[in-house]
Amino acid sequence: MLIQPKPYYTPENYLELERKAAYKSEYFKGEIFAMAGASRNHNRIKENLSIGIGSYLKGKRCQSFSSDMRLHIPSNSLYTYPDLVIVCGEPELLDSTFDTLLNPTILVEVLSESTKDYDRGGKFMLYRNIPTFQEYILVDSEQIRVEAWYKPENGFWTLRKETGAVDDSLTIQTLDLTLSLRDIYEQTVGLLS
Repeated sequence: MLIQPKPYYTPENYLELERKAAYKSEYFKGEIFAMAGASRNHNRIKENLSIGIGSYLKGKRCQSFSSDMRLHIPSNSLYTYPDLVIVCGEPELLDSTFDTLLNPTILVEVLSESTKDYDRGGKFMLYRNIPTFQEYILVDSEQIRVEAWYKPENGFWTLRKETGAVDDSLTIQTLDLTLSLRDIYEQTVGLLS
């Protein structure tokens, strides 16, 4: 049996295809990966975070972008769509199309069964190549559980918070913002009692 080699795409091929596509795909080292749809709880949590963080950031030097803002890491070739991106300072963009960010400060991923291992492992390692990246927030969509990673000035990533207590809170240290887990998980199905 003859095995067909996978097609190789340049970053330029990917961007040309992606900007015309009806669905989102990620790119890494010559391969394009279609993104799966998200569950109701995933979308609800993402919206709750967007509302809480976006409202807090009004009038401040940081701004947030939802999952339609593509992120590129030139040092390792990754193009991806984090669930929520926060930039403190002026956004640096890949080109004049204004759809690909280069300098996130905080990245938020809402975990699902199919993505949680990658988001915690390989993707986090790739994200660490971003010089401006300081804080990584992981929010589980299948159970009440959040993780907050932070890179202090010594450069060593530290797990600052991990909790599954519904009455606890999550502090995004870079923003000096605290959100209750109840607010993050509000209107999800089967997670809050």
